Amino acid sequence: MKHSKGYRTRGRNLFSSERARKGLSVYLRKYEIGSKVHININPASINTAPHRRFQGLTGVVVGKRGRAYIVEVNLGNEKKTVITTPEHLEPAG
Repeated sequence: MKHSKGYRTRGRNLFSSERARKGLSVYLRKYEIGSKVHININPASINTAPHRRFQGLTGVVVGKRGRAYIVEVNLGNEKKTVITTPEHLEPAG
């Protein structure tokens, strides 16, 4: 039988509940356009999480859409756009 190749496959450690313990300030962070951010998926709110291939990457905030941020990330030789909420972002440096 073939294994599933769904959206959240092979993410047991990435989406474990031990990584979900974060404070309220994570949800209230504000980022300016042009600031650098790290993508660190918070498994407590998986509905707004980016795809797991973006875990650990660094990008630049290029816009805002509602309460979510538009982040431009280099993936190989291409620039990808990730739309996610602030609980999945951390300020870089």
